[in-house]
This record gives sequence, C-alpha cells and structure tokens, in this order.
Amino acid sequence: MEADFSEMRYELQSRDGLWRRMQPECQQLHTELLKIKEYKDMQEIQIKHQSSRVQLTEPLENKNNELLLFSESQERQQEELNKIRNHIYREEQSHCSEQERMKTEISDLTEELHQKEITIATIMKKATLLERQLKMELETKDKLLAKQQLLEFQYQVIKSENTHLKEMV
Repeated sequence: MEADFSEMRYELQSRDGLWRRMQPECQQLHTELLKIKEYKDMQEIQIKHQSSRVQLTEPLENKNNELLLFSESQERQQEELNKIRNHIYREEQSHCSEQERMKTEISDLTEELHQKEITIATIMKKATLLERQLKMELETKDKLLAKQQLLEFQYQVIKSENTHLKEMV
C-alpha cells in the first residue's frame, strides 16, 4: 500500500510539476490573447474607419478562432488538473485515515502486549511462590519420612527384643 501510495504521489507530483511548468506558458498565452484581443479591437476600429482594410478581418478572425481554441484547451487542462488535485486529495485523506487506523491498531496491540507481560510476570511470581511452597512441603515430608523410617526401625528393634525376651521367658 505504501508503494502504491508512493507511486501515486510520484505520478501526481510529476503531473503537478508539468502543470506548474505549463502555467507560466498559459499565463503568457493569456497575456498574448489579451494583447491580440486589444489588437483585434483596434483593428475593428480601424476597419470601421477605413474600409480599405477589410482584408485584415480574416486573419484577425483566424487568430480569434485560434485563441478560442486555445482558451478551450486551457479550460480542459484546468479541469483535468482539478480532477488530479481532487484525486490526490482523496488519496492523501485515505492514506491519512489508514495511518491513523494503523496507529490505533499498533497502540491497541502494544497495550494488549503490555497486559500480557503483566499477566506473565504475575504468573511467574505465583509459580515461584508455589515452587517454594512445594520445596518446603517436600522437605517436611522428607523429614516425616525419615522420622517414620526411624520409628519403624525402632519398632523392629523393640519387636525383636520383645521376641527375644519372650523366648527367654
């Protein structure tokens, strides 16, 4: 998506650069158009005053037609540029909203990870405590087992003494 966005941004920048290079030219042509219109107006005035210059009307009309065609072309280019700008704006808005969504998602995942780390730390503490308790219980049971074995041994000794005494009696 980043690559598409970069590619689209590059394309739009190149089109914008092209448009920016065309603007001074269009401005110059517009200035020339105004000059030509002034010239045409002056020619029309001269035509009214001098009927001998009727031949100049045709070239002026040709120039006027050229200017009208140029003006229409300029309007189409302006419309295309506006479409491109609108497309760029929509893409940038889409990209910004996608970035915000990703930031929110990363924030949520970071929070979830933090909670899991806290849970793991708590479980580790409990496991350590249970391990200590288990060791203590094992030590206690080992002591009780040793005591029981000692008592059994003493019992066997007394039993054998008792048996021996019974035999003597």
